[in-house]
Amino acid sequence: MKKQYAVFGMGSFGESVAVALQGLGCEVVAVDDDMERIEEVANRVSYAMRADFGDPEVVRSLGARNLDGVVVAVADNMEASIMATLVCKEIGVPYVISKAKNELHAIVLKKIGADAVIFPEKEMGIRLAKTLMSADFTEWISLSPDYSLVEIAVPTKWIGRSLQELDIRKKYGINVVGIEIGAEVKINFDPAEKLEKGMVLILVGSNEMLKEIQD
Repeated sequence: MKKQYAVFGMGSFGESVAVALQGLGCEVVAVDDDMERIEEVANRVSYAMRADFGDPEVVRSLGARNLDGVVVAVADNMEASIMATLVCKEIGVPYVISKAKNELHAIVLKKIGADAVIFPEKEMGIRLAKTLMSADFTEWISLSPDYSLVEIAVPTKWIGRSLQELDIRKKYGINVVGIEIGAEVKINFDPAEKLEKGMVLILVGSNEMLKEIQD
């Protein structure tokens, strides 16, 4: 059975989430009070409706009890954001992700039951800054303030050596969770296999140790 989600707010963030979920095989209800935005997304989701999701009765009328989750993708209208989050949790939506405008907004959203609170622009900015400051890494995803998942081309000094020889986990406390070879990603790889130029390592570890590998 397909998972069902509702996305409130069809700004650039909300629209991208709705269309991506639809593309992943979910049934998506897109909601916004701007008819022009609804018309733009209508052909790319299961159902699009013009409505004020800040109105509790509108949220309840969606039959939200049957939804697997809701993304409250608007933050500028804090009142609507808070009300939609609150009502979704009151009627039993199992997972609600809400976008926050600032820290105070985030605190309120968490207090009323949001399962996750996000700052998309802030998080993307931090991610971009880390990528720029860590030119050797092709991808940097923060898992917590201290730990990250990164992709890095095999360092020159490691070429021709195996993970077994390098003993990266013991030396750096870093786990190699995958190796990219062209378009293929190997999760189960032979630790005795020699690393070659062009391979990309997928690593998880502390930011401090990841930077040490880069150096």
